[in-house]
Amino acid sequence: MKNTRCTGRKVSPKWILIFSTFSFAFGMFFTNRVWAPLDSDGKVMRRREQEIKIISDDCITNKDSDILGAIHKSDEAIRSLGNSLSKLRMELPIAESSPEKLNHGSLQANKTVSEKDSRRKKAFVVIGINTAFSSRRRRDSVRETWMPRGEKLIQLEKEKGIVVRFIIGHSATSKSILDRAIDSEESQHKDFLRLKHVEGYHELTAKTRTFFATAYANWDAKFYVKVDDDVHVNLGMLASTLHRHQTKPRVYMGCMKSGPVLSQKEILHKYANEDVSLGAWFIGLDVEHIDDRNMCCGTPPECEWKAETGNVCIASFDWSCSGICKSVERMKQVHKKCGENRAIFGTTNFEA
Repeated sequence: MKNTRCTGRKVSPKWILIFSTFSFAFGMFFTNRVWAPLDSDGKVMRRREQEIKIISDDCITNKDSDILGAIHKSDEAIRSLGNSLSKLRMELPIAESSPEKLNHGSLQANKTVSEKDSRRKKAFVVIGINTAFSSRRRRDSVRETWMPRGEKLIQLEKEKGIVVRFIIGHSATSKSILDRAIDSEESQHKDFLRLKHVEGYHELTAKTRTFFATAYANWDAKFYVKVDDDVHVNLGMLASTLHRHQTKPRVYMGCMKSGPVLSQKEILHKYANEDVSLGAWFIGLDVEHIDDRNMCCGTPPECEWKAETGNVCIASFDWSCSGICKSVERMKQVHKKCGENRAIFGTTNFEA
C-alpha cells in the first residue's frame, strides 16, 4: 500500500509583490474618497466663517464711517455758523460807526418809495370788471345799466373816488384784429384798464393777480374790487358798505365759499378758479374775512324783494351760471327791478 501526501503549490514572490502593491493603492484610493468630502466641508465652513467676519467688520466700519461723517458735517456747519457770526460782529461796529451811511441809504429808499407813491392816483375804490375779447355785447349791457359812461364816469372818479374799468389783456398775436377792436372801443369809451397778460379762459387766476398788481401800481386806493361783466352791481351800496369797513387795516369781503381745507404748499400757489386762488393767497396774512351775503343776491325775484324792503343788494347774479344767465338780454330787467336810487348815491361822500 502506497502512502500519499497532499502538498500545496508555492506562491511565487512576484505575485506577492504585485498583490501588496495593489492592496496599498486600493487603500489609498478608498481613504481619499471617504475623507475628502469631510475635509471639503470643513474648508467651506471655515471660508463662510471668514466671510461673515469680513462682512460684519465691514458693517461696523461703515456704521462708524457714517457716524464720523455726520459728526464731521455737523462740525463744519458749526464752524461755518461761527465764522458768519464772527463776520457779523466785525461788520456791526463799522456800521455803527458810520450811521450817516445808513441814514443815506434809508433816505434813498424812502425817496424811491415816495416817488412811486406820488405817481399813484388817490382813490377810494378801484373796481375791475373782468371781460373778454368776445364780450362786447356784455360790456354794452353794463354801460347801459349800472356803469356810468363818458363824463359821468370821470365825475364819479373825481368826486367820489370810485374808479371803474373793464380789465383785459392782449392776444397771443401782437396787434391782432382782437387787440385793434379793443383799441377802437377804448378810444370811444375810455373805460379800459389794459393788462400785461395773454388772454385765455384758463388764465383767469393769473389775470386776477395781474389786475390787482396793476391797479395797486396806478392807484393808491382804500379798496380794490374784482367783478365779472355778467354781474349786476349797485355802486352806491358797494361804496357805502366799503365805507363802513375802511378803518380796518386788512379786510377781505365777499360771499365766502365753503370747500376742503388744503395744506400742501405746492398746491397753494394757483388754482383754476380765481376767487379760490385769491382766498388762498390771503390764508397766511392777518386778514379779516367778511362774509356779506348782499354781495351774492339772486336775480329777481330775490333781489327785487330785498330792494322793496329797503335792503338793496350790492351784487346780483344766478349761482347756476356764476353770473346772470343770458346777461345781455336780462341785464336791463335786473337793473330795473333791483337797481338802487342814484339820487341817494349822489349825496354820499367817500374819503379817498
